[in-house]
Amino acid sequence: MIEDPVRPPADSDAALAPEQCRTMVEVRAGVDAVDRALIDLLAVRFGYMAAAARIKPERNMVRDEARKAQVIGNALSRAETFGLPQDAIGALWEQLVEASIAYELTLFDRRASDPMHSDRKPL
Repeated sequence: MIEDPVRPPADSDAALAPEQCRTMVEVRAGVDAVDRALIDLLAVRFGYMAAAARIKPERNMVRDEARKAQVIGNALSRAETFGLPQDAIGALWEQLVEASIAYELTLFDRRASDPMHSDRKPL
């Protein structure tokens, strides 16, 4: 379920919606709640990178420039619907995808060097 982007995350007990904030304390509480939710989502995203490292049979399959462009394009399209700055979102997603690739490569290499976990499954 996608939450309303102008509402605080569901688990942010005291956080107000941005338009309801009247003080910087309220704004900061909202930002902190969003940051916690982002970390939670990144943990899930990186879990998918771990799954990819486990599933891909060859290291050269980790970097997929066409998929990278698709992911960044998807993010930019979604961001555009909310009027978010395209340059900033593009740069963030570039870094996110590159960090994800680096993480996946690290896990792939670790798994490949561990004889107990060298049982690669085909795509």
